[in-house]
Amino acid sequence: MDTTRQTKRSLPSFVYKLMLLAATVIWGFAFVVMKDAVDVLPPAQLIGVRFLLTGLLMAAVFHRHLRGSLNAGFLGAGLVLGAVTFLAFWVQTVGLAETTPGKNAFLTATYCVIVPFMLWGLTRKRPTMANVGAAVLCVAGIGLVSMTAGSFTIGFGDLMTLLCAVFFAAQIIAIARFSRRFDVLGLTAYQFLFGGAMGLVLGAAIEPAPAWEAVADLDFLLNLAYLVVFASGICYVLQNVGLAHVPEAQGSLILSLESVFGVVASVLICGELVTGRMVLGFALIFAAILISELAPARKTSEQKGCAQAEPAADDEDYAVA
Repeated sequence: MDTTRQTKRSLPSFVYKLMLLAATVIWGFAFVVMKDAVDVLPPAQLIGVRFLLTGLLMAAVFHRHLRGSLNAGFLGAGLVLGAVTFLAFWVQTVGLAETTPGKNAFLTATYCVIVPFMLWGLTRKRPTMANVGAAVLCVAGIGLVSMTAGSFTIGFGDLMTLLCAVFFAAQIIAIARFSRRFDVLGLTAYQFLFGGAMGLVLGAAIEPAPAWEAVADLDFLLNLAYLVVFASGICYVLQNVGLAHVPEAQGSLILSLESVFGVVASVLICGELVTGRMVLGFALIFAAILISELAPARKTSEQKGCAQAEPAADDEDYAVA
């Protein structure tokens, strides 16, 4: 997993694009897996266990990158990233318990549209007209997907999912800035370790104890293994190797298909009914994502990162799921 831009191109370019596509499929189906897993383990505890196991796995694989990391700056950066990442996934999981995996996938993807406006507040760099147009389309799509027909109310699950998109946007900006100063693989391990610890502490404080017979159930353990090994491990290998050999714009567009596969998985596995109104909303949100990714003057690493809810080519951050 220690792949860098110095890796020699030894495979045809389409193979690296297929790696990115495979990652989006795994992340898309992770929305359904999370939906089942949260029925067994409350959101904070589920994120805590998932992150802690992933952090330990990454620490073991990337132990060389943790050498010399026991200092205030490195640990502080890991703590900030762990907090933002935990909040993003926790709120997303809370929302997932109250909405469908398909809606959750598409609404989470709106963080790509949020990033330019968040950067405006932080750096005073105005969004482009394309960013503004993408935001308008995105809001219209959200209305079609989330609002109850005949009213202007948005369900709690959809509202929490939109809030998680804000946290994911903040995470993208944070990882882009911290990765310039610290080893990103070591930072990634701390990000999961601190996030996992926060989840376990918060879960113990505010959530009921799980039914241990359900936790020990084979189906739940398989779901957890999928989240830790595939959605939080193998996907990062596929994504990081792929993005090292695929231009950022192309990589971003491929990775944005995660939301599409989230809907496909929800329909195939959960039997989610997709109405014409929802399809139109999904189309508007997807168009907004494409416009946001293809917008001119997207040259900063923070903006390049909005292809995922987990890493950018330079940032090796995390994608949603």
